Amino acid sequence: MQYNGLLLSFPKEIKFFIAAFVIILSIGFFTGLLFVSETSTTSPNGIVENYNGNEDDEDAPVMKFKKSEREMLTIVHTHILSMSFIFFLLGGLVWLTKGSKKLKLFLTIEPFVSVILTFGGIYFLWTGILWMKYVVVLSGFLMTATFTISALLVLYQLCLQPMQRPQ
Repeated sequence: MQYNGLLLSFPKEIKFFIAAFVIILSIGFFTGLLFVSETSTTSPNGIVENYNGNEDDEDAPVMKFKKSEREMLTIVHTHILSMSFIFFLLGGLVWLTKGSKKLKLFLTIEPFVSVILTFGGIYFLWTGILWMKYVVVLSGFLMTATFTISALLVLYQLCLQPMQRPQ
C-alpha cells in the first residue's frame, strides 16, 4: 500500500476536517504548556518544587506542599493515557504526509519515549531521585518540539499543497 503522500490526495472536505482537528488538538496541547508555565514548572528546580513542595523555603512567594501518592498516580496515569492517544492520532496523520521515512519514524516514535521519560521522571523525582528533573526538562522539550513539527507538517501539507497527488 502506498501511504507516503496519501494525505495530499484526500478530498478538500476531509482535509478541512483533519486541519480543524489538528488546530484544536494544538490549542489544547499548548494551553497545557501555558498551565505548566503558570505553575513555575518550566525550570528544573521549579519542577522539583511543584511535586515535592517548598515548605522548607521561608522566602518562597507561594507555599507548595508535596503531592500525595494518589495525586501523583492520577497525574501520571491521566497524562500517559491522554498523551498516548494524542501522539497516536497525530502520528497516524504524519505517516500519511509526503516525506522521509526516517523523519516520520522519529516524529512518531520519539513522543512515546518522551511521554514515558517525562511522566515517569516526574514520578521518580517525587520519590526523591532529584536528578530526574533534568530528564523531565529534556524529554518535555523534545515532546513539545516533535508535536509542533508534526502538527505543522500535517497542516502545511493540508493547506499549502491542496491539489497535489502522491506519486
